[in-house]
Amino acid sequence: MNEIVSGSALGGAGAVDADWWRGAVIYQIYPRSFQDTNDDGVGDLKGIAARLDHIATLGADAIWISPFFKSPMKDFGYDVSDYTAVDGLFGTIEDFDHLIAEAHARGIKVMIDQVLSHTSDQHAWFKESRSSKDNDKADWYVWADAKPDGTPPNNWLSIFGGSAWEWETTRCQYYLHNFLTSQPDLNFHCMAAQDALLDTVEFWLKRGVDGFRLDTVNFYVHSQGLENNPPSALEDRNSPEAPAVNPYNWQDHIHDKSQPENLAFLQRLRALLDRYPGQTTVGEIGDGPRSLKTMAAYTSGGDKLHMCYTFDFLSPIFTKEHFVNRIKAFEAIVGDGWPCWAFSNHDIVRHVSRWTKDGDFDAVAKIAAAILLSLRGSVCLYQGEELGLTEADIAFEDLQDPYGIRFWPEFKGRDGCRTPMVWESNAAYAGFSNHKPWLPIPQEHIARAVNREEPDHSSVFAQYRRMIALRHAHPALIKGSISFVDTPDDVLGFVREFEGEKILCIFNLGTAAVTAPLPAGLDVTALEGHGFTASLHPVERTISLGGRDAFFGKIA
Repeated sequence: MNEIVSGSALGGAGAVDADWWRGAVIYQIYPRSFQDTNDDGVGDLKGIAARLDHIATLGADAIWISPFFKSPMKDFGYDVSDYTAVDGLFGTIEDFDHLIAEAHARGIKVMIDQVLSHTSDQHAWFKESRSSKDNDKADWYVWADAKPDGTPPNNWLSIFGGSAWEWETTRCQYYLHNFLTSQPDLNFHCMAAQDALLDTVEFWLKRGVDGFRLDTVNFYVHSQGLENNPPSALEDRNSPEAPAVNPYNWQDHIHDKSQPENLAFLQRLRALLDRYPGQTTVGEIGDGPRSLKTMAAYTSGGDKLHMCYTFDFLSPIFTKEHFVNRIKAFEAIVGDGWPCWAFSNHDIVRHVSRWTKDGDFDAVAKIAAAILLSLRGSVCLYQGEELGLTEADIAFEDLQDPYGIRFWPEFKGRDGCRTPMVWESNAAYAGFSNHKPWLPIPQEHIARAVNREEPDHSSVFAQYRRMIALRHAHPALIKGSISFVDTPDDVLGFVREFEGEKILCIFNLGTAAVTAPLPAGLDVTALEGHGFTASLHPVERTISLGGRDAFFGKIA
């Protein structure tokens, strides 16, 4: 059992770099779909350990593993029935300890997904809480009486559709569930519940984890007044937090999440982590137009979360203006906070499908990788992103996701981004399993299998690897500030600077070739090794970029 682990891809062998997370590249693993080793069609912890060399070859600094805790799997692990037990579907606690050891031996940090806002209705805590109004855990969950006419206490909505309240016959009360009815919300106004949750976090700290991704971190605390949410502004109803066919975005969620009392819990959580040097947190924030302000509040001051990510770049918008506007807004609002950017994850349509309009998925994947890995902040990559995987088209009869089943066909759910990894193009089920996988593997993914992409110097994988190496080679790209430069339409440009090193980054998001002027007064030398073909013309003081091309230069 490892409590504190030395060495990391950023900190160097034999050294504990408590700041390793700042600028780190974190690779998200969805364990059901990564590698199956016991031939049941579902990935497992042994499978993750067996494929760590792929992540090491890519150059990622850490992995984030989506939930593998004991669960009835109504929401595929995000409905936890025991926070300190490994679900048998994924293996054993010994398998997890082995995974930690194997990752650390390769200099890879391990982060796990903590789902603290709610549990499964099969959790022992909820079973006790629902049994009566006066048991020891009666107030560990959010209970409320019905209105005089028997309807729910207020108008709060569930992200998965319908009312956020479910009637419980034993207590003759409603309980709150922001997600499925089988995912009751914990009551963070109850200190005993907070204490119990923190104990489960420490359980994993003692097993050697290096950090936590915190699911729906702004959902922890609700308003005790249970006030109705007002309607949202029309312009705020297109948030990627919920599909357009779901009325969830029609409310302005000012009472059911992002309450000020949440800050005190985050401070308690940070105080716990600070007892284990080198551990980190990244929080998921979905708060509509207030997401950046919430991120600022949660990451400022050095006494709450280390970093957060929002849904800003999980939208269908892929334009220079969107990147500039959102990053400038972040820089203006967040102050000393630290972001973690992602373009894809297990809940959203894969970004190459969202952003490609002309069918050239590889070109979009490569330029997106260059932008993401050049931004100020830490970076989350989602498994298969490094292969340029597209969103899978899953037939209704193959759907597993209750969200998609609920809103089909206008919204097909999250299964399309959760299909199994493709390892070997000529193997059964692309090397993921010897048994039919829990989700089908698209034929178009097999052509992008790791055994084809990894040796190909022109592949999307090779481009990700080059960009991660470029990031690691230049401290300015890891921890530097960011400032934008004037560029033509469709061309994004900024300078990263850290301790005297300045890197100019220019990206052509368009398909047509373009000539961009060098920013005035800069003496620039082109960097090599990143795989793009843009050329610098020092005399003319211009940069020639092909379609979806990039330029990196060192500023004297």
